[in-house]
Amino acid sequence: MFFKCSPFGHFYQNHIARGPANEGHGETVTNGKKHFTVDIHCHIHVPEADEMLKTLSPDYTGRSMVDTNPLTTKINKEQQASILPQLTDPEIRLRDMDQQGIDVQAVSPSPFHYNYDYDADFTRNTCKIVNDRVAEVVASHPDRFVGLCTVPLQNCDLAIAELERCINELGFKGVEISTNVQGMDLTRAGLDKFFSRVEDLNTLIFMHPIGTSYKERMDDHYFRNTIGHPLESALAVGHLVFDGYLDKYSGLKICVAHGGGYIPAYYGRFDHPFRLRDDCRTNISEPPSKFVNQLFFDTVVFTETQLRHMIEVWGADHVVMGTDYPYDMAETDPVGHVNSVKNLSDEDKALVMGGNATKLLNLDVNEFTSN
Repeated sequence: MFFKCSPFGHFYQNHIARGPANEGHGETVTNGKKHFTVDIHCHIHVPEADEMLKTLSPDYTGRSMVDTNPLTTKINKEQQASILPQLTDPEIRLRDMDQQGIDVQAVSPSPFHYNYDYDADFTRNTCKIVNDRVAEVVASHPDRFVGLCTVPLQNCDLAIAELERCINELGFKGVEISTNVQGMDLTRAGLDKFFSRVEDLNTLIFMHPIGTSYKERMDDHYFRNTIGHPLESALAVGHLVFDGYLDKYSGLKICVAHGGGYIPAYYGRFDHPFRLRDDCRTNISEPPSKFVNQLFFDTVVFTETQLRHMIEVWGADHVVMGTDYPYDMAETDPVGHVNSVKNLSDEDKALVMGGNATKLLNLDVNEFTSN
């Protein structure tokens, strides 16, 4: 029997039905979970930032990167209205966390708040509004929330300034960035000083795409999300690897959303040509997989098979539990999803469910109380 416990969250109690569409989902263990749990991938929306955008264009919806045809636009509009309480109200969020068995959320801004396409000063101002709201939510329940910030990445100096404000003054634990800046790859957008500063601060980068820069063939079937997001992450990871950034900034802590996109499941296509072609060795002298193995990937891959493969290849110490709360592409039973992985030891479950995130986010577990 199913029990739906929130307007859109689809958080089930008891067993979740098995089948190809939800392979790998186990039993929610809200009351009997063994491990400290952290959700590395969940979002908050700040309507005040939307209002700021309307001052530039009264008709602006902020969703042009995903509203691709009339049916998709209708569904997206209805979804945004339906989940707005979860996106804005900490008390509803806490209720859902308890149902999911989540002790702590690392709250990141909705990717719709990136605003990289606008004047950098304007984006800096929207970032401050968004980040200040995240700080308010964290302060309201500091035993349940930590914050990730957004920065005006189209201007390296302004991005560093906002990063430092959020980390040093607001106590944030990381920064969320997209996979490109105005269509430019992260390694070619003049961000060397930004990556260097993030490395110096020993703070987490959570890399999360929004839509895709390759739009022409992705208007239908929600492809800008289902194909576009993992493709964007694959391209971003590819440039970080082959442009030598993961070698140059080897101390970076980067977690890539949605299981890292396509690369973690198909890394052999990076390593094979590296051995054969000079154009795959222009900036690196070691196999690409060595650098991919410096990254971390969340568990939002939906099937036990893919999650198990990711853990087997990259190690349980490189996989971090996430949900993508509260969107429709969310993993609604994150603890059950990890528990479903065959032959995964209790020690490795503890790493994936919260241990890895604790290290990445520089958390002191003693500051947080269990549910």
